[in-house]
Amino acid sequence: MAMTNAIVISEFGDSSVLNFTEVPTPTLAPGQVLVKMRATGVNFIEIYQRKGLYSVPLPTVLGAEGMGVIEALGEGVTTLEVGQRVAFTDGISTYAEHALVDAQKALLIPEGMDDLTAAALPLQGLTAHYLSSSTFALGPEHTALIHAGAGGVGLLLIQLAKMRGARVFTTVSDEFKAELAREAGADEVLSYDGFDIRVRELTSGRGVDVVYDGVGQATFDRSLMSLAIRGMMVLFGAASGPVPEFDLQRLNSGGSLFITRPTLWNYLLTAEERNWRWSELTEAVISGKLNVRIGGTYPLAQAAQAHDDLAGRKTTGKLLLLP
Repeated sequence: MAMTNAIVISEFGDSSVLNFTEVPTPTLAPGQVLVKMRATGVNFIEIYQRKGLYSVPLPTVLGAEGMGVIEALGEGVTTLEVGQRVAFTDGISTYAEHALVDAQKALLIPEGMDDLTAAALPLQGLTAHYLSSSTFALGPEHTALIHAGAGGVGLLLIQLAKMRGARVFTTVSDEFKAELAREAGADEVLSYDGFDIRVRELTSGRGVDVVYDGVGQATFDRSLMSLAIRGMMVLFGAASGPVPEFDLQRLNSGGSLFITRPTLWNYLLTAEERNWRWSELTEAVISGKLNVRIGGTYPLAQAAQAHDDLAGRKTTGKLLLLP
């Protein structure tokens, strides 16, 4: 039986449950491709899964994002070829040297894009794209507040928002992150302390048209208070914990506000939509309009350190595991 290395969890817990070990190489099913991984993306959802906050069967190999080279094709796959480089945001068990991907969800990597950039772009890039172009389609008439502006999504979302002509405010936790957000194009970089008051000052009392909030519990209330009349709260993550229950009447009293909790998968419903978003992102990267920051790379065996660094807010940009 062919074997490959992977990170396996057999119980829920802290990062020490991430075990580097040999496992059988995944078996292809019809419609899938087998990918020799070159880089795997690390994301908060895997921390939640590792802790047992999101249900996954045990034992399991975590991970869904990354890139690699196609080694074998499953039955019925005619649109891809062995040897092609592909990226993906919904692969199967990607904390490994080999992983499976549904062929229809594989994203071809264009010439001119290096491996690490291609691995760092799918999840956070596609998220930033749907947030800025679809959930709330930004334009020159809008002002947006983006939380965690030096994070993986934040840095990309700032750039895409500016490309669409919006005025952009962002929050960060220290001066190093503030400089990264400014380099990405943020018009105003704010501290988390009293950011809602500062937003009102910067908009002559009006507030912002949209808040993109992936932080959650720690920022939720003040985010609502930062919105203009008929503004939209886009809650797309909960890095600080889930938001508290709240009275919907607050949307009325706050100025006929809107709130939504989108997820990426509902914005990748067809191959056409997936490829449109990926094409716009990769074209922007190759042309130099969009910069993808890789905050750290780790050998696959050091996945626990990557989890600890991400959970401890010690990082900026994207973290990658290298098999």
